[in-house]
Amino acid sequence: MPPSDRPESHEPDGDRSARALALALSGATDTRALLAGEGVLAQAGAVLVDTFGPDAGAVLVADTTTWEVAGAQVQSSLRQAQVPLGDPLVLPGMPTVYAGYENVERVREHLRARPGVPVAIGSGTLNDLVKLAASELGRPSMVVGTAASMDGYAAYGASISIDGFKNTRYCPAPAVVVADYTVMAAAPGRLTASGFGDLIEKVPAGADWMIADALGVEAIDDGVWHLVQDPLRASLADPDLIAAGELGAISRLADGLLMSGLAMQAHRSSRPASGAGHQFSHLWEMEGLGLDREPPLTHGMKVGLGTIALCALYEVLLRRDLTALDIDGALAAWPSWEQMEARVRGAALPPPVAAAAVAECRAKYLPRERLRERLLLLVDRWPSLSAQLAAQLLPASEIEERLRAVGAVTHPSQIGLGEARFRATHARAQLIRSRYTVLDLLVETNLLRECVAELFAPGGFWSARPWS
Repeated sequence: MPPSDRPESHEPDGDRSARALALALSGATDTRALLAGEGVLAQAGAVLVDTFGPDAGAVLVADTTTWEVAGAQVQSSLRQAQVPLGDPLVLPGMPTVYAGYENVERVREHLRARPGVPVAIGSGTLNDLVKLAASELGRPSMVVGTAASMDGYAAYGASISIDGFKNTRYCPAPAVVVADYTVMAAAPGRLTASGFGDLIEKVPAGADWMIADALGVEAIDDGVWHLVQDPLRASLADPDLIAAGELGAISRLADGLLMSGLAMQAHRSSRPASGAGHQFSHLWEMEGLGLDREPPLTHGMKVGLGTIALCALYEVLLRRDLTALDIDGALAAWPSWEQMEARVRGAALPPPVAAAAVAECRAKYLPRERLRERLLLLVDRWPSLSAQLAAQLLPASEIEERLRAVGAVTHPSQIGLGEARFRATHARAQLIRSRYTVLDLLVETNLLRECVAELFAPGGFWSARPWS
């Protein structure tokens, strides 16, 4: 279902966001305390004691950069609260630590020898490494965010690469989340742009969920839908101010990211916040795109580019009247499972990724008769579904402009993607996740090749943005 129309609120932004975060926290399954606002680092010790008790202890995990930004302040706050401290683990800031399982093991073995609550000081990778390592030791964790760079601070699961395949590994969200908006506003612009890219993908991700809901694949959970979608437009409204590091705009961006993480936690899945745009990024990450840079190309930068691509693809789809879909033609083109498996294995994915992709595609494969039922349902529901999708989405050109304003990636050539590889991503990204998205709808209707070709044909979205 689309977001409901609600009366305009004249409540101050800070009060409204605090109440929304408190409401979201009340439905969280793992996070027990959320301390978000300006200058809240000094309260880190008090919130740890309030949550875990005075004898819990703490072990800080940071890298040299995040330690300089917030580590000493957090350590001081913990000492003032008389929290017993184990030796901190400070990883190198350069080269940037990668979210690979070998680093989870490194963090875990450091923590194993030191009692106390593991406290991550940093953003995406450090948070994921610590919460998964802590989970493997049976301990709750705490995170102190240093940048509005991603939505995983309060999220269930950790995005970790094992044998080249990056996926969400089960682990609880941090029991305590501290987000100091003053610290986040001072973060490097590329990290803030990454957070903006991660958040803006919630627009087409919402559309993907609408499709899955309408076709009976995965029902929308109304509560978590509103946690993500209600603050989304306000969080994305001021890209110029976000790029300038304006505190209010950064606070709204951070609010949206935290709400997204709490929604994933409540749903025990990334579905509320992750659609096919994330699949573009995950595929590129599995292929090592941008990992040879220092600092590496961030997840959110690639997600933002995936968002442009998906919104452009949606525009092509919505120009079609699927009430006139050639169902017999689509069924005739539908491969048997053996043919589908051969297609996956022939897609030139890295070997570990290909093996995992076969399992992902098997989980969502339908035999021809069941596909007929789904396509008949699509034809019947397309008039209302297409109207809901149009209301949910933003034009690809507008997504592009907002990303450009915050300093994010807006063209494949900026990250070393040639036209052929980028074009092929539209089909290959569909193979790596069982989650139902617009890519699956287009594959099942036998329209993906046609719609992608339109994007690159004269007059198409990408033909107007040529590779240099």
